[in-house]
Amino acid sequence: MNLTEAQIEKEYIIKEILTDDEELDAFLFSLGCYSGEPITVVSHLKSGCVVSIKDGRYTIDNQLAAAITI
Repeated sequence: MNLTEAQIEKEYIIKEILTDDEELDAFLFSLGCYSGEPITVVSHLKSGCVVSIKDGRYTIDNQLAAAITI
């Protein structure tokens, strides 16, 4: 399952992030978004979703949300 299918306000654990972009991987890692970390979908938007990672909230697009396996 990926973030586009996640229920709102339910905490999930990130299993893996499927991207071929090393810069994007490094950016996500700097946000605390990596395997084994908890993530919560705050809301779904047309173009993506708002997620809560650690103490921050971030908006990510649908393509990236689909790449994050939970």
